[in-house]
Amino acid sequence: MTFYAFCRVIDDIADEDTAPLEQRRDELARWRDGLLHGFDHPDDFQCEVAGLPNKYSIPPELLTEIVDGVSSDLEHRTCESFDELLAYCYKVASVVGLVSIEIFGYKNPACRDYAVNLGYALQLTNILRDVGEDARLGRIYLPMEDLQRFGVSTEQILQLRFDEKVEALLRFEYERAKHYYELAAGLLPKEDRRRMLAAEMMSGIYAELLEKIRRKHFQVFEGRVSLGKLRKLAIMGRCAVRGWHGSATCV
Repeated sequence: MTFYAFCRVIDDIADEDTAPLEQRRDELARWRDGLLHGFDHPDDFQCEVAGLPNKYSIPPELLTEIVDGVSSDLEHRTCESFDELLAYCYKVASVVGLVSIEIFGYKNPACRDYAVNLGYALQLTNILRDVGEDARLGRIYLPMEDLQRFGVSTEQILQLRFDEKVEALLRFEYERAKHYYELAAGLLPKEDRRRMLAAEMMSGIYAELLEKIRRKHFQVFEGRVSLGKLRKLAIMGRCAVRGWHGSATCV
């Protein structure tokens, strides 16, 4: 699908560590400008992406918000508050959901609230899973106000020193992510459940990942927690059955 290919291209530009930082900034800026004002010499793929707003009635600004969110990772600044973190999650995850539901099609406007909150849940799960991996890169996405609340220093996170204070901090973030899964599940209109099957599969997989992190007592410094392929397939199958019958959500 063109939209998901676009998301991958934008992510790859930001993640290409072998390219100079300024080059990556410029490339993302060209994408942003092209989406808003047209590309100077578009290739076939850029033409396809530029055509998405007309094809699916998607505001072009949604696509540029994704670029803005990814661009912010190039000059990572810690979030002082949870509100700042949610603003970041909105750009890199919730907006992806808002574009996706336009492509999937939906009947009830409440589906937009579902997409926003599911985006929060998925990105908060990503952040929790990757605390150790990000720390090795010198990055902390957890809000500074939360570290202070639990008496955890930035140095402790960056040095991967796990103790009961870190565990309490990560459990707090787990509860937040879980809250957004539950909120999203309650917002998904029954008449749109079949259309949101792909989103519900993603929700089911990431919610299970979140629970696995909890079962491992939040030992995310030791390595990335993941689910096996068979487990993912089982979750997708369960979601497919529920979605086909229009029954409860996957979470």
